[in-house]
Amino acid sequence: MKKIFLLGSTGSIGQSSIDVVNDYPHLLKIVGLSANSNDKKLSELGYKLDVNNLVLTGKDNSEYSNISSFGMLELLEAIKNSDADIVINGIAGSSGLLPSIATIESGKDLALANKETMVMAGPLINKLAREHNIKLLPVDSEHSAIFHLLENRKIEDVEEIILTASGGAFRDLPIEKLKEVTLQDALKHPTWSMGNKITIDSASMANKGLEVIEAAMLFNLDIDKIKVLIHPQSYVHSLIRVKDCSMYAQISAPDMKLPIQNAILYPELERVESTYLDLVGKNLSFTLPDLEKYQMLDLAYLALKKGNAYTIAYNACNEVLVDAFVNREISFLQIPYYTKIILESNIKIEPQNLNNILEIDKLVRSKTKTLIG
Repeated sequence: MKKIFLLGSTGSIGQSSIDVVNDYPHLLKIVGLSANSNDKKLSELGYKLDVNNLVLTGKDNSEYSNISSFGMLELLEAIKNSDADIVINGIAGSSGLLPSIATIESGKDLALANKETMVMAGPLINKLAREHNIKLLPVDSEHSAIFHLLENRKIEDVEEIILTASGGAFRDLPIEKLKEVTLQDALKHPTWSMGNKITIDSASMANKGLEVIEAAMLFNLDIDKIKVLIHPQSYVHSLIRVKDCSMYAQISAPDMKLPIQNAILYPELERVESTYLDLVGKNLSFTLPDLEKYQMLDLAYLALKKGNAYTIAYNACNEVLVDAFVNREISFLQIPYYTKIILESNIKIEPQNLNNILEIDKLVRSKTKTLIG
């Protein structure tokens, strides 16, 4: 029986993870749950799944009696003291970094859906994973696909990896119309049902930018080996091209249960009926992303070229700007506009340790808020 601590249990990754666990009650058991602010749902999940270890990070109290731990520090302690074998990090945004580090330092395997962990602290995370001899298992559908495509393959034989992208809510919108888009427009994703932040990031392709950075960090790849293609059907999750010029792809119907299950059960494989795909009559199309339209993708490559301090900055300023867009303080096109200003500034701190990383993150958030005014 594999024991699981599920972080971000009330979100979309959390729900899909619970679905997977419910499919395999003889193999999997949840022993801990966390949520940010939805204490009602967290409490309900605790009773439904018979889990006593419940942590609410975004509040310091709750009316629900089965929730007794609050705040980030108590979550980190709960992770360290848990008897879980693996932690699923489905927390959204930079708040997921410290729980990832706590997981690794306590010797538990990490199923990572929180891409910001690698974007902010990839070199540190890889170092800690080696030192503590844990498995770092990607849960993003694209990175899960690459992980399995690269298994038992020499990395020097890989010429490039190709991450696919749906194109987000504005895939078919002419570029000149972007200045008119609203928050409601940005929240209409063509393929996935996700939280507001990641859906807006998909519309700007900041999400794919974060995934490019994550791939570089996870798989130790040079920036020129990571490509992106728009694939509206979302059947091909990623591809690799090897040195004989042949290509390999992971293809399935889109369902986050597949990468989650593959991470939890690794190295075993079990059927995920919802991802079965009959290719007969299906059309698969691929186009290059328009980097003038999707400036946030282009800026992610710039951040990677400039180094880890700038990948931290890319994530920090984007989080601030998306919040501002949600609060109708800036327009959609001001997200890449202000991000470019931040990335062209001089960041003098070197991210040599966790304190440096958090210092850069704090500094960039402050600078971005000042820019917005």
